[in-house]
Amino acid sequence: MITYKYEAISQSGVAITGIIKAIDKSDAIIKLKSECTIVNSLTEIKEKPSLFGRKGKTNIKDKSLSLMCRQFSIILSAGIPIMRSVELVANQMSDRGMKRLLNSVAEDVAAGMSMSDSFNLRGPDLPPTLIETLKAGEASGALEETFMKLSEFYSKKSKVKSKVISALTYPAFVIGVAVIVIGIIMVFAVPTFARVFEGMGIELPLATRIIIGLSEFFANWFWLVLLILLVLIVGLRLYTKSASGGVKMAKFMLKLPLVGKIQLMNASSQFANTLATLLTAGLPAVHALGITGKTLSNKFLSLSVMESLEDVEAGYRIGTSLKRRKAFPDLLVEMTGVGEESGSMETTLEVIGDYYDNEVEVTTNRAISLLEPIIICVLAIFVIIVLLSVYLPMFSLYDSIG
Repeated sequence: MITYKYEAISQSGVAITGIIKAIDKSDAIIKLKSECTIVNSLTEIKEKPSLFGRKGKTNIKDKSLSLMCRQFSIILSAGIPIMRSVELVANQMSDRGMKRLLNSVAEDVAAGMSMSDSFNLRGPDLPPTLIETLKAGEASGALEETFMKLSEFYSKKSKVKSKVISALTYPAFVIGVAVIVIGIIMVFAVPTFARVFEGMGIELPLATRIIIGLSEFFANWFWLVLLILLVLIVGLRLYTKSASGGVKMAKFMLKLPLVGKIQLMNASSQFANTLATLLTAGLPAVHALGITGKTLSNKFLSLSVMESLEDVEAGYRIGTSLKRRKAFPDLLVEMTGVGEESGSMETTLEVIGDYYDNEVEVTTNRAISLLEPIIICVLAIFVIIVLLSVYLPMFSLYDSIG
């Protein structure tokens, strides 16, 4: 896709400028003709490399986006012009990528480009939720309220993500320590006992022979085990990056015990909060649903939303189309339908979004409370097996001496 900057006359007779992405100039003109009566100029804009790293590798934190949007809301509310507002926010940002982006945006705004178009051009890693909501805010003339809404949205998203990560940190640490301890026992401790038993010249029990065999295998072939693990990890990543593989893996993850429920609750929270934010900003329901589908982290649920979008474009209600897919929880689907019928879908989605935010935290904590004793029990069983395999030959030796 090629990015073009255009100057045109809208259907209401107003001169407008902006940017559009299309396959070529003919495609761009066809797209513009649906909204404009006359296209005065069309200039290709060379895409700038991402200011946040490799394209497709997003390093933008939700916390940084929330802070940026809040600062914009406060400064614009004070009546400061947009170009000066961008410069002031850029000077206050500690995130270097955001600072570089905002400095470029300030130059574009000074040249007459809209803020949303500049963000779209300069920040290919920026979420579409931000870009499209800004476009709606500019069109409605309520940019400061739009930025405040975005700030609340990204703040909530950051808090939910932080809670999940902090809850999973301790179990991950315990599992890591357990793997290291087991590795030390198998590679260093067990071979020492094996040499002692070999010198005794006694027949070893089956459990002891199995443990010693495993220890010798890992000591001699640990590099092969690591290589196999590396190949499996790389292969799995390549498979999940493919279109069909990513969807199948995402669907499989939803079926896993505990983990699947956490993913479903998190995706439901993302769906409700994102769609509520976009609708509140004034985006049409069809457009808002399409953007929401693209932002979901689970590829299977994202595909389900995009398929539902086709039904909505054909005349179905959002709640009905989601119900046909049978991918999201019944509560989310029913509440979405209720919001449509009552004409207060934004408010309904905000309420259901708060509910699923809480459910993510509760479900994660419940999963951790179940996972911790399981890890401890598995580690205890392994230690008991190792101890028995060590002491059984000693008992046999004592019996033979007696």
